[in-house]
Amino acid sequence: MSNILYYLLALITGIALSTQSGVNSQLRSVLGNPVLASLVSFSIGTIALIIYLSVFQPGSFITLANLQGMTWYKWTGGLLGAFIVSFIIIIAPRIGAANMVGLVVAGQIFIALIFDHFGLLGFTQHGINWVRIFGASLLITGVFLILKN
Repeated sequence: MSNILYYLLALITGIALSTQSGVNSQLRSVLGNPVLASLVSFSIGTIALIIYLSVFQPGSFITLANLQGMTWYKWTGGLLGAFIVSFIIIIAPRIGAANMVGLVVAGQIFIALIFDHFGLLGFTQHGINWVRIFGASLLITGVFLILKN
């Protein structure tokens, strides 16, 4: 798959994230509880993944061999996902989609530069340099301009 396709998929993922925050906030307004809305959202996602694996990757199963020797932090993805979805459901209706996404992006840029610089969590190492700092600064400046509105 060419990098252009990956860039397009990343852009589509960003669109999905903003859409998900709105849909989940609406779910919260119906259910009256952000954590319950997160549970429903994750349950639907789990069902979708089970169907996908059953149709497109039959025979894909978690085995004890897969789990043996796995470091503790590899289990935290689901916890982080629950944290992210729950707090987006709480935050988005209060500060708006653009402000919420802008601040989420600012946090992602900050930590992504650190992960890349040190090659943490399996990311390919890309050292921090002035060009990357300038680019991140421009993005974060854009976030603050959005927040000023």
